[in-house]
Amino acid sequence: MKIKKILITAIMLASQIILSRFLSIKTPFLTISFSFVPFILTAIILGYKYTILIGILSDLIGAILFPTGPYFIGFTISNALTGLVYGLLLYNKEFRLDKSFIIRLIIATIIVNFLINGILNTYFVSITSKKAIKIFAPIRFIKQAIMTPIKIFTITLITKQFKNQIQELKND
Repeated sequence: MKIKKILITAIMLASQIILSRFLSIKTPFLTISFSFVPFILTAIILGYKYTILIGILSDLIGAILFPTGPYFIGFTISNALTGLVYGLLLYNKEFRLDKSFIIRLIIATIIVNFLINGILNTYFVSITSKKAIKIFAPIRFIKQAIMTPIKIFTITLITKQFKNQIQELKND
């Protein structure tokens, strides 16, 4: 079982880095990507410990191998917090795509998008860019408002399509 978890973690970590560093649209204040997919799937399959690990490692490896600016530990902390939120709210021993899961997914996505990405990361961007928050905060909050239903829809669609495989990965 340990090897299986390590393999899943490695695959999700690689997917996270590829989606965030190579298959995303980046501006100085805004990034649009689907890197949330392996992150959330890790939370569903393995729980918060592995999701936090992926959050930290993907930020560190991405910053070292494929830098897009100066490294700032705040973004690593945000990734760890994101892993914690998704992992705590979405992990269950038995995966069921039911009303409870959808509600937990909505709550987790709102917390991550608005508290972590909208407030915390916006503050970190203002520190690293040396620009006033009021300049780009509205754009970042609009992006979070747009991405919230997209994330919920995407994860619901993926988990619906692969619910048997997800449960199989969770089993010993």
